[in-house]
Amino acid sequence: MKQVASEFVRFAVVGTAGLFVDMAALFVELDLIGLGYIAGRGVSYLAAATFTWACNRWITFANPGSGRAVTQWARFLVVNSAGGAVNFAVYVFVVATLTADRTLPADVGPYVPYIGVALGSVSGLIVNFTLSKRFVFR
Repeated sequence: MKQVASEFVRFAVVGTAGLFVDMAALFVELDLIGLGYIAGRGVSYLAAATFTWACNRWITFANPGSGRAVTQWARFLVVNSAGGAVNFAVYVFVVATLTADRTLPADVGPYVPYIGVALGSVSGLIVNFTLSKRFVFR
């Protein structure tokens, strides 16, 4: 049980770092490339998922496992699609709700996508940890 708790803490720390990768990639997609909220989020999620897979492979579970890295990366993306779906649904809900809120202060508006990313990431944390431990990093 102590090992699982330690892995969960490392997974959460890696996820927090992944959150910043996600937000940075989203910034590039929205503000520099000009993608919309949905397409930009798809690209930023893939960047963050790749980053967190690599960190979890070497730090969280400290055993890269057997087989090819690209196979494990693909399995990570597929397995974590459940948490990714929760993450994305929360993001879309937050962005849609807050951008439609006419009472939201104007200076908060530019941060709405990043609020959505943060809340989405937290919402998928436990789902992704459980599935990753069981099906990816065994």
